[in-house]
This record gives sequence, structure tokens and C-alpha cells, in this order.
Amino acid sequence: MSSRRLILYPSKSRPLRDLLLAEGVEFPCGGDGTCGDCKIRVLQGSVPVTPAMREFLSESELHGGWRLGCCAAASGANGEAVQVEVRQWQTVILSDDVPLAFERREGFGAAVDLGTTTVVVQCVDLSTGEIAGSESALNEQARYGADVMSRVQHAIGYPRVLGAHIRAQIGAMLGAAAGGRALTEVLLAGNTVMHHLFCGLDVEPLAGVPFRSGALGARSFAGVELGWDDFKESAVTFLPCAGGFVGSDLLAGLLASGLAEARDAEAIFDLGTNGEIAVSDGKRIFCASTAAGPAFEGGRISCGMRAGPGAIHRVERDGAGSRFQVIGGGTAHGICGSGLLDAVACALDAGVVFASGRIREQERSIPLSDGLHLTQRDVRELQLAKGAIASGFALLKEAAGVADVKRIHLAGAFGNYVREGSARRTGLLPQAGAAVHAAGNTALRGTRLLLLRPSSRERLLADLAARIQHVELAAEAGFQDAFVEALPFPE
Repeated sequence: MSSRRLILYPSKSRPLRDLLLAEGVEFPCGGDGTCGDCKIRVLQGSVPVTPAMREFLSESELHGGWRLGCCAAASGANGEAVQVEVRQWQTVILSDDVPLAFERREGFGAAVDLGTTTVVVQCVDLSTGEIAGSESALNEQARYGADVMSRVQHAIGYPRVLGAHIRAQIGAMLGAAAGGRALTEVLLAGNTVMHHLFCGLDVEPLAGVPFRSGALGARSFAGVELGWDDFKESAVTFLPCAGGFVGSDLLAGLLASGLAEARDAEAIFDLGTNGEIAVSDGKRIFCASTAAGPAFEGGRISCGMRAGPGAIHRVERDGAGSRFQVIGGGTAHGICGSGLLDAVACALDAGVVFASGRIREQERSIPLSDGLHLTQRDVRELQLAKGAIASGFALLKEAAGVADVKRIHLAGAFGNYVREGSARRTGLLPQAGAAVHAAGNTALRGTRLLLLRPSSRERLLADLAARIQHVELAAEAGFQDAFVEALPFPE
């Protein structure tokens, strides 16, 4: 783990909360004080304790100087400095370097995977198909909320702010990845909210049922329109969405995973903050998005963190106890998504957690390493996340008319690191049957695939559009029943 110490000078016009935002401190719930995941420790100065802080922090934590950054209202009326410790987790961001077939042309291009949580940029030599440079970072929009709905609400209140943020961030990342090279073309993929925010489109249609926007198509720009001074002449295209919250990231994933060409029943899960699922019957493809929330990335978990140094990422039963693996070794400072799934799977096997999700009364919590533990609320967060995925999968299979699939592709960072046994034990994946394949960052690979095949790009996308049917899960008659049925853990 690494941490930063900041000396800040709050004022009435710029209270401590705003200064923390400017320094990149993330407020996963959008600053509403409802998640408790923006802890800071006050080393110097006074930051008043608020009711929201008392809800999420223990008396010992408050006494030790811990506060919630989003509620930090110190205004420094007398010019006093406030020194705080901010824990910054180094995040494992999944890139992709799988060689792909290409059509030779001169110059350089770029593929961009614009995720809710992370952004990955690859500069590609169009004459060789090789990756000439890459950059990855956390999506800077995360300071306004960890999930897409938080971003949508912020964008409705403050139009153009989030779009300007992400365009500027990607422009800077392109500059670093390209290393002074001109870029002929830039292709971007992302979910529907990322598409709308980047392109400056109205997100209000995505704020409520039926979550339908009339602006799902590809959008093209010249770099100068986006404020990219180093790439004024670059042709920039954000790939089209499929519908609802299902964006071009899933379309790219269908191509990269091979599911688009599969003749058997197959499925792909992209298990991020915005969970996306597609099921193919060998001809048609049914897709949907699920509000899985940030639990798979450690969000809204009392000791949760992203996958990085200090995170428990593996838990295994060891006799009467458990054995823990920490990224980077040393002391554990939290638990990431794969570790969370492992820990609950082990607790289920040990009888500490019942199928209902209730923790055994004698335990009251699930002990982890180095004094950390999972609470009843943490288990519930995992149940909600896996229930959203499992119920979405069940309804898509029903729509496709298939009893089961032969293969499940797990895309994204969480899908790459999760252990299959734990995913089956907790009910995130079927307990038997389908073979499971960790597919990697298929959104990035599929975007690079399309970048390298300009003559067949439109045909590939048109073929997918003709075969895809978007299913709005919330509007399905059996959705609530399927969701409730998916909440318990398998016996």
C-alpha cells in the first residue's frame, strides 16, 4: 500500500471536500455520504464529525482521526491548514496484447476502452498491427460516483462537466501512448453512459425506466472538436451501442471472444460495475445489462478495495481456518472482488454463512487477515451483485430458448482473476455444465480488431446489429421473481 499526505487550505469558497475532489479523492456514492468508502485520516487541523460519519465509522476510528472525505466540511475560516492522509490504491488494470489479423496501411491509430472504472489506451502501428504504446488509468469521472447511475444523476445536474473531464483525460493519455506520433484514427468503445457522456449527448433518457435513448449510433469527430490539440486532424469514432446500458464494449467483446462466430450456445459476462451479459443460441444474440454495482471491484464493502498492493485477492480453506494471499505480500489493507468471492465461498463451506446469506449468530462477521472482517452488509452486497448477474443470465437463456450454454466467456479484470470454484459455489456461475473461459479485456481487443480491419468494420458491426436483440430486464414480467430466486447461495 502507498499513501499520500496532503496539506490543504480550505476556505468558505473552497471547503475541504472540494479540495479533496480536486486532488483526485474518489467519492464512490457521488458525495452523498451513503457508502462510507472515501475515508481520510486527519493529521493536523480540525474536521467536524457529521452524522453520516458516525453511521459508517466506529468510535475508535473517529477518535483516531478518520473522517469521510465527501462530508469533510472544514472551511478554514482563519486560514488554518488541514493535513490529511489519503490512501491511494494502485489498481491492477487489465490491458491486452493478443496478436490480431490486420489490413496493412500506413500510420498509427489508437484503440480506447472507456470503462466506468478504468480507461485503457493503445497506440497501434497500422503497418504491422503491433502495439506501439499504451496507457491505463482510473476513470477520473469516478470522483463523481462509482456507478453509471451516479454519473447520470450528476450529468443531469451539471451538463457537460463529466464529458469535458473524460475527453481531456483521454486526450492526455493518447499523447502519452503515441509518444509524439500522429494518429490517423482513434476508435473508442464503452457502455451507453460512457458513450453519451463522451459524445456530449443527453443522458436523461437513461435515468429511468425504460432506459431507452434514441442516440445509440456511432459518433464521429475530428480531434480538434474534442479539444485534442496534438491530434486535431485525427478521425475519432465512438462505436455504436446495442441498447439500454449495453454499449460498444460488449459488441467489441462479442467479436474478440469469438462468440459472434460461435455455432453452439455460448455466453459472455463482462463483470464490472455495469454488468453486461450476452447469450447466443448459435444464430441470434440476446444481450442485457445488470446493475451489479461496484462490489466485484471492492466497492461498498466495509474493507473493500480495488485489486492492488495490500488487497486480499485469494482465500482458501486451510484445516479449521483460512489461508489468505495478499497482492504484493505483507500486511492486508483490504479485500478486492476476487478475494470477496473466495471468502464468502469458504464461509459457506465452513457453515459460517447460511444459504440465506445470514452470518451464523455466534460469528457476527467473517474474520479475514490482519484484523479485517466482512460484515453482514458486505455479504448482502455480494448477494445483490451476483443475484443481478445470475438472474439476468437466466432470463437471457429463456429468451434465447436454450436450457444451458456450452461455454461462458468471462471478460474484464474481475472475470480474469475470479476463481471458477468460488464463482460456482456462490451462485454467480452455474454450479455445473458450461465450461468457463477467462477472456481478458475483450472490449479493448475487439476495438483494436475493428481498428485493424477498416474495410470489413462496417460489415462486422452491421452483422452484429442484425443478430442482436436487446432485452430490458427491468421490463421483463419475470425479472423480480428471477432476481429474488437468484439471491440465496446454493445449498
